[in-house]
Amino acid sequence: MTALSDRLVVILESTQMSVSLDKGINRRKKDIMIKPLNEALLEIDEGAWTMIGRATDYPADWFIPPHAHEKHQLIYAVEGVMVVHTASSQWTVPSNRGLWMPCGQRHSVRCVGHVKMRSIFVRPDAVADLPTETKAVSISALLSELIKVAVHLPLPHAPNTRAARVMELILDELALLPTLPLHLPQPTDPRIKKICVTLQGDPADGSTLSDWSARLGLDGKTIQRLFRKETGITFGQWRQQVRLLQAVERMAVGEKIIDVALALGYDSPSAFTNMFRKQFGKTPSKFFI
Repeated sequence: MTALSDRLVVILESTQMSVSLDKGINRRKKDIMIKPLNEALLEIDEGAWTMIGRATDYPADWFIPPHAHEKHQLIYAVEGVMVVHTASSQWTVPSNRGLWMPCGQRHSVRCVGHVKMRSIFVRPDAVADLPTETKAVSISALLSELIKVAVHLPLPHAPNTRAARVMELILDELALLPTLPLHLPQPTDPRIKKICVTLQGDPADGSTLSDWSARLGLDGKTIQRLFRKETGITFGQWRQQVRLLQAVERMAVGEKIIDVALALGYDSPSAFTNMFRKQFGKTPSKFFI
C-alpha cells in the first residue's frame, strides 16, 4: 500500500473550462498540481470562502494518513472505493456514494482501486441545519452533477452568479442526504476487540458465540452485551456487516460474485446475494450501476 505522508504529495486536479464557439462544446484543460498534504490542508482550512469543490484522483492502494478539516466535507466517490477510518468507526464508500463528515473529524482514507474523489467543503457557519454526525450517504443524480460542476468553478463565487446558485443548490441537497448502511462501528473494549480484529482479517471465520466464549473466558451473554454497548449491534450483525463491506471492496476490483461469496464464508452465491440485497437494497450485480 502506498502511504501519503507530510513529506510526500497529494495530487489535486484543477480544471479550466473553455467554450468552443464553432461547436458549442465545453472543453476542459487539466492542470495537475503537486502539493504537500499539509499545504493542501492549510489552503482548504484557511480559505475565507463559504464553499468550494475539489477534485482529487488517487492510484490504487493509496493511503491518506489521519487528518482533519476545519470545514465540513462531503466526499463523493466518482470511481473506486474509499475506506474511511476514524478512531471509533469505519465507512466503506463505493462509487456513486458519498460520506459526510462534520468539521474536526479526524480520519484516514484507504483507496481500493483507482479512486476519483470529488469533495465539497463547507464553512461551518454557512448554514445551520447540516448533518452533525459522520455518515455514508446516497448521492442523487442532481447532486452528482452539481458536484461535478462545482469542482471546476473559479473563486470567488460572486452573488447572483451561476457559481453561487450551483453552491446554493448543493447546500439544499446536503440537508437532505439519505443515510446508507455502509458503517462498521469499532469497539474499544479489549475483551471484544480481539474478536473484531480476527473477523476483519478473516471474515469467513465461522466461530460461534460459544466458541468465542470458550476462547476468551467470557460468558456469551457478556459478549453480546459488550457488542451492543460498544457498537450498537449484535455479534452476528457485526460479523455480517464485515463480510458485506469486504464484499463491496472485492467486487470493486473485479472479483466474481461466486468467488466473493465463498471467500467470505457464505454457503452459496445465492445465500450471499440474498443477504446483500437485504442489507443494501440491490443485488451484487447491480450495486455499482
